[in-house]
Amino acid sequence: MKRPVLPSRRACLLSLCGTLLPAGLTHAGRQIEEPLSHSVRTALSAAVAAAPPEPWLSTAADQQAYAQWQAASSQRLARHKKNPTERQEFLQTLWYEARRAGLPLSLVLGVVQVESAFRKYAISSAGARGYMQVMPFWARLIGDGDDSRLFHMQTNLRFGCVILRHYLDRERGDIFMGLGRYNGSRGQAVYPQAVLAAQRGWVHPAD
Repeated sequence: MKRPVLPSRRACLLSLCGTLLPAGLTHAGRQIEEPLSHSVRTALSAAVAAAPPEPWLSTAADQQAYAQWQAASSQRLARHKKNPTERQEFLQTLWYEARRAGLPLSLVLGVVQVESAFRKYAISSAGARGYMQVMPFWARLIGDGDDSRLFHMQTNLRFGCVILRHYLDRERGDIFMGLGRYNGSRGQAVYPQAVLAAQRGWVHPAD
């Protein structure tokens, strides 16, 4: 089977210049800290630092598509998040951060489902944190060094999306290999297959 490939969004990225879960429910704790070149570190730092505006939709068609995606995704998310306001805020933030990083909404939702089961304060045995199980070393590499902020919803989703975009770019858009890097299990099938299976439950025409 041909692996899915996403087009590179490196140029876009550069321009943008607790609950302890049992083993097996979190995955990115095996993520490997790799040396970053100065240019890559600068680009990633800028990508996580910029303040986000409210999602802006210029046409009625875009607004309708977003509203339909929100409604469908909120219904699916209800078993994980009971509070409708919390669901709306989470989905709005995820929509913005996924779009900003050039990632499919369903892919990011699949990663969150596999990584944390949508638990904001999830912590892996290796110390990975939050919805997208971001390792604390990323706060030092491209953030302000305060890894406690990784429990903040928007900060966590932003870091997770920027890091995933970085790994996909390194793998020339190969989703299978990029997910492997995100998980720290590059070349192994278990994690990418789990995310891609979860992703299928979130696919929507607005994705």
